Amino acid sequence: MKKPIVMLALMLSMGVIFTSCRDTAKENEADDMEMSDDMDDVADDMEDAADDMDDVNDDNNSVGSDIEQAADDAGDAVKNAANETGDAVENAANEVSDEVDGNDDY
Repeated sequence: MKKPIVMLALMLSMGVIFTSCRDTAKENEADDMEMSDDMDDVADDMEDAADDMDDVNDDNNSVGSDIEQAADDAGDAVKNAANETGDAVENAANEVSDEVDGNDDY
């Protein structure tokens, strides 16, 4: 009678061991899949951050170009204003000279 009870106990314990090991393997697979998904999410986040940095660099380059264009426009405006002022002063000098010489149209 001892042998059948020992054999039954042995079979029961083997069944429990294999079942618990199989469940642990499934949990490990689930953990591995979850970790793999997390790693994929991190990789996607890093790619998104790199894309954002590229966008920022493009924006900075655009701003730099805009500033350079504004500086060129300001320089051109100053040059045009100086030329127009010089022309106005020259015309005023000619008017004064004509007035002194008596060649005035008025």
